[in-house]
Amino acid sequence: MLERRETELGGYVCQANAHVLVVAFHDERVRRALDEAWVVHPDGSPVSWLARRLGAEQASRIPGADLMTHLLDIGQPIGLKHYLFGSTPAVIAELEKTLKARHPDALIVGAVSPPFGVVSDERAQRDVDAIVEAAPDVVWCGLGAPKQELWMNRYGPVLAPALAVGVGAAFDFHAGSKRRAPDWMQRAGLEWGHRLASEPRRLAGRYVRTNSEFLIRAAAEIAAAKRSS
Repeated sequence: MLERRETELGGYVCQANAHVLVVAFHDERVRRALDEAWVVHPDGSPVSWLARRLGAEQASRIPGADLMTHLLDIGQPIGLKHYLFGSTPAVIAELEKTLKARHPDALIVGAVSPPFGVVSDERAQRDVDAIVEAAPDVVWCGLGAPKQELWMNRYGPVLAPALAVGVGAAFDFHAGSKRRAPDWMQRAGLEWGHRLASEPRRLAGRYVRTNSEFLIRAAAEIAAAKRSS
């Protein structure tokens, strides 16, 4: 990603979990957003597992929260500039404070929480203008999926040479407003179970629908790949 910064081409990065892929199957706008991304990382263990089964032997899970920590760390010596965009005012304020404490030499040039729900074109343009004026190298987008994918697809070209990265719940994890799964659950591919236990009302229906459909479609993809080989 640092190499991408040197090209000044901008673009955006999507973190794909099972939910995002299933939504993309049904929503052409989300599918286009994934297709037009500079890179799409497998954010969840099921997605990295499927990628390996389909031939990408080196595919590994790249959680948005870990990607954020890594880039903040390696960007300190070279003066990489970061902009935080998304979540709620309380979360983003705590996030900025936490990141500055953990990465004291990281340059955070802006932190904005846009209004919840439908945002007018005028307000959206003001937010984009503020980001462009701050001239960041990386715009961390925590709007949640698929809203962040659609936002990055629409405004990514305007933000160049900045690279936008959609990291969803990473804002909450780093701010401490939500607890992340223990390391052993992450390694075992069970982080979804921890999130479900933490937010059953919000996530139960979604997980039943999207995870079930993902498994069915994954089985079909694997079967098709075997037939073609």
